[in-house]
Amino acid sequence: MEVLAWVLFGLLVGALAKLLLPGKDPGGCVTTSLIGVAGALLGGFLGRALGIYGPGQTAGLVMSVVGAVLLLLLWRFAVGRRMRGA
Repeated sequence: MEVLAWVLFGLLVGALAKLLLPGKDPGGCVTTSLIGVAGALLGGFLGRALGIYGPGQTAGLVMSVVGAVLLLLLWRFAVGRRMRGA
């Protein structure tokens, strides 16, 4: 059940990140969900590094979306560069 919650949370976070950064992105729901889950992990890491969260605390929605937006920007840069090179 916990895995399902992570996937649903990741889908929500990924969708919010795509709403904040509109544009054409390769990938569908699976990519959005993976970016959201990875964004939550990145947001938690950044929050702990900045002293917002303590050890063992998970990231909140805002930091998760911040992490997902950063990952989405990196994804666009990496895939866009590869698409232009082909």
